[in-house]
Amino acid sequence: MPEKHQNPDLDLMQRVASGQEAAVAELYDRFGGLVYRGARQLLPSDAEAEDAVQEVFLRLWRTADRFDPERAKLVTWVMLITRRHVIDRIRRAAVRHKPSTLTLGNEPSSAPEPSATAQSERNEQLLACLSALPEIQRRVIERAYLRGHTLKEVSTQLDMPLGTVKSALSRGLARLRNNASGDVPDWTASS
Repeated sequence: MPEKHQNPDLDLMQRVASGQEAAVAELYDRFGGLVYRGARQLLPSDAEAEDAVQEVFLRLWRTADRFDPERAKLVTWVMLITRRHVIDRIRRAAVRHKPSTLTLGNEPSSAPEPSATAQSERNEQLLACLSALPEIQRRVIERAYLRGHTLKEVSTQLDMPLGTVKSALSRGLARLRNNASGDVPDWTASS
């Protein structure tokens, strides 16, 4: 049987999993800038992106033993974790916002603040763009982005395969990007 050579990425992640500080520093040196750029593309400020980088590397350290070089390259795995973390962060922030800032259907809304006029106009534009989408794409986007559900939860709620939900989300966001002006909220830039 031929001798199997150790994968350097697997070796690094095994050292990270065992808690070796030098390995964590090496992982950060290799991917810190890339993770920051990925987070900064989706988050509104440098400070939030920096916080996200710290949280991503904590998550990488906690899940290092799950890295499998047979399934993905290390850079792919790191960026997948980054993207998932940043999207979760955006969803949590959206859920914490006032529920009345964007109403769906006949839900009651609070009186808009004087500075909220522009936001109200953007919300109306977003609702118009959403209503122009095919029903499945609209329902997936509303549940995932406006109500803060995970795609797995949306899949269960709509009784659809997860892959179909992901495809509907991707196609819906692409349509929103193509049909909307620059006033549509920044989350339409992520798919």
